[in-house]
Amino acid sequence: MQVTQISVKRGDEQHVVPSTGSIVTARVTSVNPRFCKCKILCIEDTVLKEPFRAIIKKEDVRATHKDKVELYKCFRPRDIILARVLSLGDALSYLLSTAENELGVVIAHSEAGAAMVPVSWTEMQCPKTFMKEPRKVAKVVPQDFLEPAQAPPGREEA
Repeated sequence: MQVTQISVKRGDEQHVVPSTGSIVTARVTSVNPRFCKCKILCIEDTVLKEPFRAIIKKEDVRATHKDKVELYKCFRPRDIILARVLSLGDALSYLLSTAENELGVVIAHSEAGAAMVPVSWTEMQCPKTFMKEPRKVAKVVPQDFLEPAQAPPGREEA
């Protein structure tokens, strides 16, 4: 699948806008039973100067058991998530999806203020209080695991 990136250039500045299929990094701003609101902070590897508004509908959170999704058990305000752009939802917001294993919450903070650690695909844990909180956790694979290991320059593998 080839991803097309659309950009608008004005003077010396380059403005990138989300396109359908792009992976974005967003911050959750509010959660209600039907959808959560987000601000898109990055498109692929490009950090935005100004965020775009977006929403994730309840039915676009998971690929399976869509009818059993409870948004407050998937996202909380201030969570940082990875999501895929589905479309331009309306004139004000993009429509996002986290219905893939690699998409969901990547950074969350507990009520104690500590950065939480994922313990399963549905929970994160506070390292200070050991309290667990429900989340739709992204399965993040480090870049090193995707590329074959290479010997450093000047060294040969035996």
